[in-house]
Amino acid sequence: MTTLPNRELLDVPTEENLPPPTPGEFADEATVIRSQWQLFWRRFLRHRMAVISSLVLVLLVFVCFSASWLAPFPKDHQNLTIGATGPSMKHWFGTDDLGRDQLTEIMFAGQISLKIGLAVAVISTLIGTVLGALAGYFSRWTDQLLMRATDLFLVVPAIAILAIAIKKFGNSASTIILILAALGWMYIARVVRSQILSVKEKEYVEAARASGASSARIIVRHLLPNTIGPILVNATLAIAAAIITESTLSFLGFGVQPPTTSWGRMLADAEGYVGTAKAHLLYFPGLALLITVLCVNFIGDGLRDAFDPQSVR
Repeated sequence: MTTLPNRELLDVPTEENLPPPTPGEFADEATVIRSQWQLFWRRFLRHRMAVISSLVLVLLVFVCFSASWLAPFPKDHQNLTIGATGPSMKHWFGTDDLGRDQLTEIMFAGQISLKIGLAVAVISTLIGTVLGALAGYFSRWTDQLLMRATDLFLVVPAIAILAIAIKKFGNSASTIILILAALGWMYIARVVRSQILSVKEKEYVEAARASGASSARIIVRHLLPNTIGPILVNATLAIAAAIITESTLSFLGFGVQPPTTSWGRMLADAEGYVGTAKAHLLYFPGLALLITVLCVNFIGDGLRDAFDPQSVR
C-alpha cells in the first residue's frame, strides 16, 4: 500500500497560503480584457473608408426607401410638354423623354436594386452557410456530395442560366431574387466549410461533444459563431455581386420590365444616349450604382480588417 506524500513538501498553493489579491488587480484585468465585439468595433471604426461608406450607404438606403415622402415628384409623374431636359434647379438630375424627373426615378429604382441585392445576399448566405457547415462538420460522404454539387454549380454559366430561367419563370423582382440566390451560394459554402474544418477539432468542441451535445448544437453554438467574420465579409460581397448581376441582366433585357424599374433598367433605357445631350440619363443611374457597389466593397474591407485577430488594436 502506497502512502501519499506530505502536502507541505509539494509546495502546492492552497487557499491558506495564497497571497492576498492586490487592491484593484481584478479591476485592472477587467479593463484590459475586452470582449471580442468591443475589439471588433474598435478595429472597424479605425477603418475610415468603411465608416464613411457605412454612413453613405445608410443614407442612400434611407433616401431610396423613403422616396414616397422625399421624392420631389410623384412616381411615374410625366410632363410631355418639356420632354428630355438637362439638370436644372427644378429637376436636379434632368428629365427623360416622357418628362419624368430622373431624381425621382432613381430613388424609386434604387428600392428594387437594393432590395434585390440585400435579399439575394441574405438567402444565398443562409444556404451557403448551412451547406458549408454540414460539409465541414460531417466530412466523408456528406462533404464529398455537397462539395461536388458546389463544384457543379460553379462551372455553370450563370448569366446564360439566369437568362433562360427568367424567360421561363418570369422577370419579376421576386423571381430574380430566388434565381440569383440559387446560383450565388457556392463561394460562401466553400468559405464556411474551410472555417469549420479548421475549428471543429478545437478543445472546446471536443469538450462539447464529450458532454453529450448534439451535432446541431455544436454547429450552431460553438462552430458558426467562430466563423461569423468570413460569413459577414462574404455577405457584403454578395450584395455588390447581386446588384451588379441584376443590372447586367436588366441591361441585356432580361431583368425587371416596365413599369417596374431598377438602376440597371434605367441604364438599358438610356444606352443609346452616350455622347448626346441626353447623356445625363445614363450618368446618374450609373453613378448611383457605382457609389453603392463601392460602399459595399469598402464595408467588406472594414469587416475583414475588424475580424482579423492580427490587426492592430
